[in-house]
Amino acid sequence: MNEQLILASASPRRRELLDQIGVSYIVQAADIDETPKYKEIAEDYVVRIAAEKSAVSRSIIDSSLPILSADTSVVIDGYILGKPENEAHAIDMLQQLSGNKHFVYTAVSFRSAEQQGDKVFHHQALSMTEVNFRKIQLNEIKAYWQTTEPQGKAGAYAIQGLGSVFVESIKGSFSGVVGLPLFETAELLSKQGIKVIT
Repeated sequence: MNEQLILASASPRRRELLDQIGVSYIVQAADIDETPKYKEIAEDYVVRIAAEKSAVSRSIIDSSLPILSADTSVVIDGYILGKPENEAHAIDMLQQLSGNKHFVYTAVSFRSAEQQGDKVFHHQALSMTEVNFRKIQLNEIKAYWQTTEPQGKAGAYAIQGLGSVFVESIKGSFSGVVGLPLFETAELLSKQGIKVIT
């Protein structure tokens, strides 16, 4: 298979979503500090982190392939919920989301291999989705944690998995909540001449 890009992410969900639209890739995860800056708003945070991931990958990979990266954050009342550190942390997050509206921001970064002088072409897109949770009981949250699904997930849930039973409605991109908004991603790739099966 002729790979079309490098995916700077270890996320199996992002791999599945690229597979879904027929894009071939090589995985090269980027290890960066994902700590939000002081008073950094969610939109700026995800855009910055996605860009840093692709920049780090570009700096360490000697390849003519472009690089695609993404970052997803769950945000409630302006507060970014990261990945749960333990069960108590997951319970706290899911209790905040219970019966409430929150937003999921996913930024996509595309960094080409072409250069103009010292400048590498860099393009980005941002997806924002409103998610409404039903009321969740504590025993449900504890049972959900035992499935191990919340581990490593922003906001301690996976909309494409068992966590879907908590979701009353969404307005926006389902794939963006999963971790890679396919509409925005396909638009970015198509503009750069990368064939996407839609």
